[in-house]
Amino acid sequence: MAPSNEKPVKPGSQLKTPKGTRDWVGRDLLLRDHIFETATEVFRRHGGIPLDTPVFELREVLAGKYGEESRLIYNLEDQGGELCSLRYDLTVPFARWLAMHTDVKQVRRYQIAKVYRRDQPAIARGRLREFYQCDFDIAGAYDPMIPDAEILRVIVEVFRLLGLEISIKINHRQILDGLFAVAGVPSEQVRLISSAVDKLDKASWETVRQEMVEEKGLPAEVADRVGTYVRRSGSMHDIIQLLQSEPDLCANDSVKAGLADMGLLESYLQAMRIVDNVVFDLSLARGLDYYSGLIYEVIPSGDAQVGQVGSIAAGGRYDGLVGMYGKQPIPCVGLSFGVDRIFTILNARQESASHLTNETDVYIMAFGGKEYDGLILDRIGVASELWDAGIRAEFMPKVKPRPSGQSEASKGVPVAVILGQDELAAGQVRLKDMRGEDEEAIRRDRGRLVPRESLVGEVRKMLSG
Repeated sequence: MAPSNEKPVKPGSQLKTPKGTRDWVGRDLLLRDHIFETATEVFRRHGGIPLDTPVFELREVLAGKYGEESRLIYNLEDQGGELCSLRYDLTVPFARWLAMHTDVKQVRRYQIAKVYRRDQPAIARGRLREFYQCDFDIAGAYDPMIPDAEILRVIVEVFRLLGLEISIKINHRQILDGLFAVAGVPSEQVRLISSAVDKLDKASWETVRQEMVEEKGLPAEVADRVGTYVRRSGSMHDIIQLLQSEPDLCANDSVKAGLADMGLLESYLQAMRIVDNVVFDLSLARGLDYYSGLIYEVIPSGDAQVGQVGSIAAGGRYDGLVGMYGKQPIPCVGLSFGVDRIFTILNARQESASHLTNETDVYIMAFGGKEYDGLILDRIGVASELWDAGIRAEFMPKVKPRPSGQSEASKGVPVAVILGQDELAAGQVRLKDMRGEDEEAIRRDRGRLVPRESLVGEVRKMLSG
């Protein structure tokens, strides 16, 4: 065997996770699972079925799908004669799956999985190199804009359940492309200029204009015309009317088609009672090359704004992506939730996460006098009885635990079952509600005796009360 050039970790050296990654444990993991469960509930409500795909794809599957963002793809070493890369998102793997399964004409799929980006991490802002995405997509031929409206409704429902205020910025790629054409942007520069315009939510117009002119070679007068269009935002009704009032724009076929879509979408969002959650923002471009129609980005608002966390969900229509694999095109529209950024916001709101600090419902304790032997078999028996009934129970895994240790371990648990030798001999156990506000009162309360055979029913009553 050839000698390895890898150096082992030296004893005593500082261990850490790689930049842009993190370990998950305890309350943080419970909060993250709460986000997953909330999203999954909504996805299933809208007919979603789960899908899982490999963590890495053939490099050719990912190539040419992400524009300038392709530089962030993690490439793997050649193993077994295949060039592979870690998945950058969950959308391209889904399109690859659709292209492989030609019998699938319509599907609503969701996927929750990790993705990888060779980015500069900023953990406080929820920007990581390894992070979860949570996707929902509707694939198949439907009448225009009905699936798009339902996707926006899914966004609103998920964030309502999470208790977060949001604003959904929307735009249309055809409108944006038409605006660029009318302004004089050469067709080969449209995607480059789109990428620059997409930075207007973080940078000033002067900075974006400078990038377009000095870095990307756009004539200054063309950049100025672009600026007159893309620095507009407002309600769907107002922006549609504004664009329709400009003859040069309405004469462009791409703008005309995009406006027809947006008019339909407005009526569907009115019917779905979410039109007030939407802002029509002409600067929204979404940098990924595969988007073809409606695009959107979700921004936290109100008390959900935390630090410099950016968009917390995004997506759009990508009708041409499946066809890029040489198969029959399948129209698709979807969204992706940024789980880590949502977690950052919820974690900062202590009251939102406080109910997730401990998942144990019942703690089983034992006390006694000189002859006390810890009652380990009795504690195991009671725990098993509660587990069989589907009740989350725990006890200290020591044969003869100290009273102080049991009391400390039971903090935060709603109900305690207290075992004593005399009570057990009489066929009884003691139940104690641990949820009082006064800690001294809880300490003085010895609980109430209940027959051992009715333990499960009495615990359920106490937990529900």
